[in-house]
Amino acid sequence: MLRPKIPTMPTPTGQTTPPAVVAPTTTIPAAQTPPPVPVAPAASKPTIQLTSGTVIALLGGGTFVVLVVGAVLVSMFLAVAITGASVAVCAVVLRSLVASDAKRR
Repeated sequence: MLRPKIPTMPTPTGQTTPPAVVAPTTTIPAAQTPPPVPVAPAASKPTIQLTSGTVIALLGGGTFVVLVVGAVLVSMFLAVAITGASVAVCAVVLRSLVASDAKRR
């Protein structure tokens, strides 16, 4: 019913030319050139100079990051602890309801 139609490669039309023959070439050695003069390598890593203001800014930024990450982690821990405690309280209440319902029958 649904058969893919495979395209056929059309045959070339017109006159085709045979491949050209490439003749080998000879190499002529050039005059010797003197080797290049070595250049002194530049410093690969730039030096970083820390001033007292930069050090204080880095310490302040690092302290801020540590405090923010700590606050986020503590709040996530508290959320998990509160959720666990509330689930435990619900389990105790449901258990007592089921047990009291069973005693009445």
